[in-house]
Amino acid sequence: MGQHHHGQDPHRHGHQCGQDHGHDHGHDHGHRHHAGLDWAELAEHLVEQAELFDPLNRRAAAWVAMRQPEPGLVVDVGSGPGVVSCLLAEEFPGARVVALDGSGPLLERARARAEQLGLADRFATLEAELPDGLGELDYPADLMWASRSLHHLGDQRAALAAFAERLAPGGTLALVEGGLPSRFLPRDIGIGRPGLQSRIDAAEDRWFTEMRGSVPGSVPETEDWPGLLTAVGLREVTSRTFLLDLPAPVTAAARAYAVGQFQRARGMLAEFLDAADLSTVDRLLDPDDKASLHHRTDLFVLAAQTVHAARR
Repeated sequence: MGQHHHGQDPHRHGHQCGQDHGHDHGHDHGHRHHAGLDWAELAEHLVEQAELFDPLNRRAAAWVAMRQPEPGLVVDVGSGPGVVSCLLAEEFPGARVVALDGSGPLLERARARAEQLGLADRFATLEAELPDGLGELDYPADLMWASRSLHHLGDQRAALAAFAERLAPGGTLALVEGGLPSRFLPRDIGIGRPGLQSRIDAAEDRWFTEMRGSVPGSVPETEDWPGLLTAVGLREVTSRTFLLDLPAPVTAAARAYAVGQFQRARGMLAEFLDAADLSTVDRLLDPDDKASLHHRTDLFVLAAQTVHAARR
């Protein structure tokens, strides 16, 4: 129930696979196989999620800008439909921005969005698989933004080294991985056993472990992101966590996002949850049930995403 890279991950809320960006958000990167996801089909969800997370992503981008104030070239690695790529173009008005993703249909959306926002003259897309596709960039990046794309790659350490290699001297890598599982409901929601979300989190952890293990070339790796950034030769590593706090009563957009997250959890985690919890989730998704997400007054969105920044 989280985010995937493309800004956000449609299927992780903790390890987040973006803000499923937010994509893990729109790509193939060779991972359609393990997640069973067609990123292009998820495009609407990815756009809506990234737009909902806009306040968080803007604060994160502003923080990164303090470290890398005037980059000439910004590359959004695993950009998905380009919502965050366009935000980066706005945050860095002097920069050329390249949205890099493995999904052509998502990159079409990114180009259309840039056009619509008047950013097209300094916005480009590159359809390429990670990490090898970074070699197709014409120039090294002054700022590379990688939101929840890394955990879809088999050898994360080798991929990080490839990211670092495509940075210009003094350039910055902003890696969005980790954070906390998102929260939508109180512990006791009046139906089913209290603590439903904690059990969904545990199910997602199991699902995520299986997903990681099924990625071709998967290499077990301790998720010490600052340590890995240092290990691939980057320096001045710092991390900061940003909060999205949308309290009850929520907007229609936030409600729709929560419903979508629970729908995806229901589909992906059925084998990891017991019958009682699945029954509760079904009630939460039933528009005719007064206790459902469609009608609840206690629904909120609380998400925390961590950005790790390091310099070459």
